[in-house]
Order: sequence, then structure tokens, then C-alpha cells
Amino acid sequence: MAALFIFCLFAASAADAGIKEAWQGAYWGESSAALIAHLGKGAIVLSPPIDFGDSYVDVVLRDVPVGGVPLIAYFQMDKATHRLKRIQLERPRHGVTPVAFRGVLNALETAYGAPDAACGSGPSPASGFQAAAERIWRRSGIVIRAIFRSTTIEAFEGCPTGDLTAGPCGLTAQLLVRISPPGDDAGYCPALAPPAGAAGARR
Repeated sequence: MAALFIFCLFAASAADAGIKEAWQGAYWGESSAALIAHLGKGAIVLSPPIDFGDSYVDVVLRDVPVGGVPLIAYFQMDKATHRLKRIQLERPRHGVTPVAFRGVLNALETAYGAPDAACGSGPSPASGFQAAAERIWRRSGIVIRAIFRSTTIEAFEGCPTGDLTAGPCGLTAQLLVRISPPGDDAGYCPALAPPAGAAGARR
């Protein structure tokens, strides 16, 4: 198995030290039990797991700093092999703002340089009235995607009461960083559609 060297690709700043510590010694293709052993007391075991379509998450790590912005790391396990397939870091929906995205983006650019690809889409009925921006880095076979979706007021069309103060309704904003091993992601546009079982929609 190839060592997970995400931690040494990130900038060695104090703000992002948690990332390096979290993944040191981890491997693509390892089991949940091995992940828990690497992550130590910071690991949170979920029962039942969160479904992500082609994978599930039964281990998470909270408060992983990227550019001073705390994210939650979801370790996605392949449903067929029950081994680590990819990692997704996500900001809780209530904390998704353009300022948070800029903080994450600046940290990634400091660590990896300019992205290899930049994608975007405007709000439309097909996208649920979400404007989306995506930046992609391809480094040493690993693909890193930073995705930001900003919801417009039109996203709330069709809510039962039309009262936006009554609670969550329609689509909400999203900020995530998806890290994939060689062969799992081609590293090109577009990948802006919300992933199946997106974590923020469930927790």
C-alpha cells in the first residue's frame, strides 16, 4: 500500500499542523480500525455510518485546521473492500462563507502553488440556483479539489410555506476539500454537482 503523504504536502505552518499530525502513518486502502489507531483519541467512530454513495464513513476527525478554518475530515471507506478510498474535509453548513473559502483556498495555494484547473458555474434551475467555484491540484498522483457552492435566494423556491425563517429549506451553501488517491479522480473539470450522500446534508 502506498503511504498517505497528504500531510507532508501541506505547508508546515502552525495553523495547518493538525493535518500533518492527523494523517501521518495512514495508508490508502487501510481499514477503519487502522485509521482509528493512527488518529488516536481525536477519532470519532460513527454508528451507523454515513452513506456517501460509493463509500461510507464510520470514522471522522473534527477541527482539522486549513488556513485557520476548522473542517471535519470524513474518511470514506470503499463499500466493496471496506478500505480507505478517499478523504473529504467539509465545513459545517452554518460556517460556510466566502471568507472561510478564501482562507482554505489561500492555505492550499500556499502549500501547493497555483491550481492546475479552475472551474465555475452560475446559479440556474439545473444547479438548484447555486453558484459554484472549484480549484483542482494534481500533485504526485493525488488530486485535491476545493469546492465552494453559494446558494442564492432562488434556491428556496418551492419551500412548503415560503417562510425562510421557519428552518432549513432548499439547498444550502457548501465548502469542501476532497482528496483522492491515484486512479480515483482524473483531476479535471467538472465535478461541481453535489456528491451523493454529501456529509453536510446529513450532519
